[in-house]
Amino acid sequence: MTASCSRDHPDRGRRRLLAGAAGLAALGGGGFSIVELARAKDDDEAVSSLVRWGLLIDTARCATGCDACVTACDTEHNLEDLGRPLTDAQWIRKVDLEDTETGHVTSLPMLCQHCEHPPCVDVCPTGASFRREDGIVLVDKHTCIGCRYCVMACPYKARSFIHEALHNQRPWSPRGKGTVESCNLCVHRVDKGRIPACVEACATDGGDAMLFGDISDPDSEIATQLRAGPSTQVRADLGLNTGVRYRNL
Repeated sequence: MTASCSRDHPDRGRRRLLAGAAGLAALGGGGFSIVELARAKDDDEAVSSLVRWGLLIDTARCATGCDACVTACDTEHNLEDLGRPLTDAQWIRKVDLEDTETGHVTSLPMLCQHCEHPPCVDVCPTGASFRREDGIVLVDKHTCIGCRYCVMACPYKARSFIHEALHNQRPWSPRGKGTVESCNLCVHRVDKGRIPACVEACATDGGDAMLFGDISDPDSEIATQLRAGPSTQVRADLGLNTGVRYRNL
């Protein structure tokens, strides 16, 4: 993966720790190393297009039936299970893919793919769906009118619509009845120098199948891993250049 950015940019400081950990995650080894980001972003510091946050998920380490990432996401953002699987908010879900010829089942987490060219942003009439300069796709609840065009446009079924009033909301994760929402890569954590809750839980309670980092930094662990072996975009034919990549899919 080529990077056009300068390594001397101040934002690179938060990923130097990732570079030092690259050797700990050998291909085919015991799992990715869990690494905290080295530096938090100041509250008044603008995000930079020199950074692109992304995920690499190794499906060979993702066990069928393991829901550590889902549970962590639900807890982090207080996504309550109301017993309505078709309408309950779900920012990350487990999908099992069966090879009809062999019967082999591959399990993988499915979430917002944080596309470089997100269809949800293209169809949003108010600009509520937008992509940050660092690649994270978000929804502004103050300008979302609940039209759900983005829900229909998303090829990954990664967006949820809130049908009822919500309670016990997390201060870092504002939600609201009549609006659309989806995975935000735990942007409140990332801006404070931490990794997303799903990645943390996968490393401690799951199969250590998820790696988070700056895919545009050639020294980062995720960029090193992407160079070292093949990875796949879900629906690569759409040309969206997703920030989430899968290995062994």
